[in-house]
Amino acid sequence: MQMPQALARFNRHVTNPVQRLWAGWLPPFAIVEHVGRRSGKPYRTPVNVFSADVDGKPGVAILLTYGPDRDWLKNLTAAGGGRMRRNGKDFGIADPRVVTKAEAADHVSAGARPIFARLPFEDAVLLTKTD
Repeated sequence: MQMPQALARFNRHVTNPVQRLWAGWLPPFAIVEHVGRRSGKPYRTPVNVFSADVDGKPGVAILLTYGPDRDWLKNLTAAGGGRMRRNGKDFGIADPRVVTKAEAADHVSAGARPIFARLPFEDAVLLTKTD
């Protein structure tokens, strides 16, 4: 299931500016920092994040609540990565890989896996931490 695109537009203009104030500090939220692939403009997008082991490396999994056709994901893919602020800490993220929720669940930390698996979304992105 994907959330409606009208809700995505509403969140981009109304909810996200408020969430940017605290999402980088309060679990399970985080801020994805990325650069526009055409404009070069810096962006900060709030997301829900789950700790993950990505091919033996520390990483994160993000459920794609509005599907994989998201500007922030396209920007990360074009640049090969970006930065994330989570729990008050900044770190690099790289190698975005869109997968099914079931595949991503295998990478999510054991404690969060039951919650992750029950959420009603189909796709996720796996990202490796770089620093």
